[in-house]
Amino acid sequence: MARTVVLDQVYCNGCCSCAELCPEVFAMDELNEKASVILPEGGDEKCIEEAIAMCPGDCIAWKE
Repeated sequence: MARTVVLDQVYCNGCCSCAELCPEVFAMDELNEKASVILPEGGDEKCIEEAIAMCPGDCIAWKE
């Protein structure tokens, strides 16, 4: 089973860093001003790892 990327919107502060780093995986939901995952199976793992590290809300993770 492959891992997927998840984002907990409860802890998202809407900084946009993940969507700016990996627009193929993350997007901003303009309605609630939070990020969301648009490609759960992921994309460039290096980019996702960077988004995880940059996230001030610590709300992005891999799910096995």
